Formats: sequence, structure tokens, C-alpha cells
Amino acid sequence: MAEKLVTTHFDPDTGVATLTFNRPEALNAINVPLANAFLAAVQGLEDAHGLRCVVLTGEGRAFMAGGDIASMAGSPEQAGRAIGAILDAVNPAILLLRSMDAPVIAAVRGVAAGAGLSLALMSDVIVAREDTKFLVAYNGIGAVPDCGGSWFLAHRIGAGRAAELMLLGRTLSAAEAKGWGMITDYAPEDSYEKLLASITRKIASGPTRAFGAFRRLTDRANGDQLADHLEAERAAFLDMTRTEDFAEGVAAFLAKRAARFQGR
Repeated sequence: MAEKLVTTHFDPDTGVATLTFNRPEALNAINVPLANAFLAAVQGLEDAHGLRCVVLTGEGRAFMAGGDIASMAGSPEQAGRAIGAILDAVNPAILLLRSMDAPVIAAVRGVAAGAGLSLALMSDVIVAREDTKFLVAYNGIGAVPDCGGSWFLAHRIGAGRAAELMLLGRTLSAAEAKGWGMITDYAPEDSYEKLLASITRKIASGPTRAFGAFRRLTDRANGDQLADHLEAERAAFLDMTRTEDFAEGVAAFLAKRAARFQGR
């Protein structure tokens, strides 16, 4: 039987649910089947009685290395269909997680790039292994962040630093990300699991309903409604698929060469 693309483990004693992206051979790059599995896993949490905390993580060497670029190759119409199908699942999953009381922890190692960075930033708390790399990555294919990336980047680290990541294509180490206020904490490999367990235990034993109300209040304080912003991201990304730069970016990525953007 094929492995599940997102596995769920719920511990009723602690109230902690762990969702694991399970496409390690592709560094958990998100494609349509993985996106659909993510939505189904999040929807399944609604039936988890006593849910106190959700941990998002990735199987293998990475949290998530962005979107599956190969599925975006071809015509703008083909790219649009692939992107639309992914966001049809991921965006509702984000909104559902943000509506729950249970805080969300991203347990990140290896790399969080593109959609992987967006989903990590969507979490309330990010705990990284010291060797993790964080990058926007969308600039490399001539696109814009989706999966809430532009919302959470700007609100977590500010517009100036978000622009630095996008325009300069910077890759941040875990220490740099901590210094920027992007992540909560990090630890070397030999003490990472201990740090993650400590933070998870503290959050899961806290006032869950108050945590949920606090998140909703802070989301509201940020102004623009997240649901509306996710749709604006989708429209902007689909606009980019019709540019020459996007076609060049995807081709360059797949050919493992530097892109030659022309600004059109």
C-alpha cells in the first residue's frame, strides 16, 4: 500500500497532534496530491477531542523545499491549473488551522523554502534545527509568494526585511532567522528534539482557548483579512505565470542553471 503523503499522529494524553509531510524523496515539495492530503489531515483534526497543540514537520531531510516546480512547466494555462489546484487545498487548510484554538508549531529542519517557508511562517511558533536554511525562493522562478507567505513574512519580520529576502534572494541560517524574529528558537541536532519537546509540552499544557482567541485577535489587528489576502496572492501568482520571466525561471530551475530574467 502506498505511503500516506501526510501522516497524522494524535496523542490523547497530551492533546498533541503531529502532521508530517511525507514525500521525502522530493524533499516534501508540495504537489496537488500532497496539498489534498494536507487539507484532509487538517480537516481530520476537527474530530480530535482534546486537541491542545498541532506540530507540523517533514519526513526525511527537509521540512519542505517549496512547490513541485516540474508541475508548473509548460503553458501558462497548465501552470495555472497546477497552482490553482494546490491552492484550492492549501489555502482552506491554512484558514482552518488559523481558526482553531490549538496553537501550531512548525518543527523545521533541513530547508524551508517557497511554500515550505510560507507554511512554517503560518505557524504560531517555529522551532528549527541549527542547520536549517530559510529562503523565499519564489524570486528564482519569477513568481510571488503564495500559501500566505507575503502576509506572514510582512507581519512577522516587517516589509523591509521581507523585501530583502525577496529582492536579494537571501538565504537565512537558523541563527539569522532567530535574530530577525522569524523563528522562535533553534538548537543543534543533538539537543533539537529536547528543545522541541519542551516547547511543545509547555504550549500544550497552556490555556488553549485563550491561545486561540489571542491568535484571532492578532490576525484581526493586522488589518487585511487573511482569506482575502490568500486570494490576492493567488491572483498575483497566476498573473506571473503569464510572464516570460516565469517561463524562464521554471525552465532554469528544471535545467539547474541560473535564470536570465528580462523583466517581461
